[in-house]
Amino acid sequence: MKLYTSTRAPNPRRVDIFLAEKGIEVPRVEIDIMKQEHKAPDFIARNPMMRVPVLELDDGTHIAESIAICRYFEELQPAPPLFGVDMLDRALVEMWQRRMELDLMVPVAMAFRHTHPAMAELETPQVAEWGEVNKPRIFTMLDWLDGELADRPFIAGQRYTVADITALVAIDFMRPVRLGVPESCTNVLRWYADVSGRPSAGA
Repeated sequence: MKLYTSTRAPNPRRVDIFLAEKGIEVPRVEIDIMKQEHKAPDFIARNPMMRVPVLELDDGTHIAESIAICRYFEELQPAPPLFGVDMLDRALVEMWQRRMELDLMVPVAMAFRHTHPAMAELETPQVAEWGEVNKPRIFTMLDWLDGELADRPFIAGQRYTVADITALVAIDFMRPVRLGVPESCTNVLRWYADVSGRPSAGA
């Protein structure tokens, strides 16, 4: 088993944090996105979508997409549970994970990919206007999330889950776009201090 990853990219970091929470070690192969190694023929053979991360199993199976990889490891090692503990809890975690992914992480990614100069060669066409459109969406989501976090410690409830991992990575990824959590979002800032203080956040 080996994990094809990139230390610069947010989606591989989601898997890294997940594995750190589980205490799982997996051999890694670094893919340099800026050198476009994800477009090399041998990597395309592993993932035709040309995206990292990719988990290569011992039988030659390849699993792409960060959450799919995390689900594989959740089944492989259920404790600690990061996708929920029962039918209802798993549904709620899935709901919040999707919200964090679609309504926070995607706008952050669009703002970065379409406005940062370093992405000009990778994001073609790079549409600065689209990047700017997504910036207010980030703050709208953070403001809404602040209200949701007023009465619970973590995004999906009383336990740390994959939804917290996605939100943490998304917020950290705001830095290259020179954005930050507004001071008015006190509950988000409290939550962020807690989750970014976990040892796994350094993964």
